[in-house]
Amino acid sequence: MPLIGYARVSTEDQTPLPQSQTLKSAGCAEIHEEQASGGDRARPVLARVLERIGKGDTLVVVRIDRLARSLSHLLEVIERLEAKGAFFRSIQDPIDTASPQGKFTLQVLGAAAEFERALIRERTKAGLASARTKGRVGGNPGLRARDPAALRKVRLARQDGYMERLNETAQDWVPHVRRLRPDLAWEDVVRIINGPLPEARRWTQSRLLRAVKAYVRDGFLSAEVLARAGRRETDDRLPAIVAAIKGADPDITLKAICTRLEAMRERTPRGRTSWQPSSVKMLLERAEKLGMI
Repeated sequence: MPLIGYARVSTEDQTPLPQSQTLKSAGCAEIHEEQASGGDRARPVLARVLERIGKGDTLVVVRIDRLARSLSHLLEVIERLEAKGAFFRSIQDPIDTASPQGKFTLQVLGAAAEFERALIRERTKAGLASARTKGRVGGNPGLRARDPAALRKVRLARQDGYMERLNETAQDWVPHVRRLRPDLAWEDVVRIINGPLPEARRWTQSRLLRAVKAYVRDGFLSAEVLARAGRRETDDRLPAIVAAIKGADPDITLKAICTRLEAMRERTPRGRTSWQPSSVKMLLERAEKLGMI
């Protein structure tokens, strides 16, 4: 199985060389290096690695903290790899999702995360109940009084929280929206975005539109992406979708595109559900003639 290494350092003063050497010794023929904060989930190098990794590949890191700084992020990345049929291994930690022991360790981590969330919920409920018995009412006094300044502060805080959550998933959808809109309809864009994502992280069209409008409002995306999609001939739709998938990953194989189209539940030109590389090749050639590639 191909071993793909990922090395990360937090600052420019640090060097990823020791990690890269360890990864090379572990058998990684392909190693990707990145300088970014561990708390930043929107890392471009990691995003490209997760996008291009294929079935049977194994993502390898020297230590877990080189990949993620929180248990939730670690489980999120591993879930994304499993959805692609790929594996994860940490050299200095007992995690190798290709082995029974590693899978068991992962299950324990998942249970620990759920237990921690349950404890937080119970402590919050107990604290609120105790406050009520003492005559204290929870909440912001300014909000109860409908004070405009307090309401505005809460509204801005909610917007900031929403943008932070969007930033955590930006690597999944922003590049596609920037590249595909307004050439493709939103329905097709959503299906292309959801193709490589696990079910728990997939987008609905309404959620995606809300996210895009928020990014346009804050200047992260051009307002052009919200323009009405032009009419497209029926015969041009499949070439456009295949060209979009190819554009997101120029090195993607014909077979991998077949898998992506099947995950999108896209039917072949003859109405079949199973795709063949020859059909994809034909559509790519047509897309090239139409100037889509």
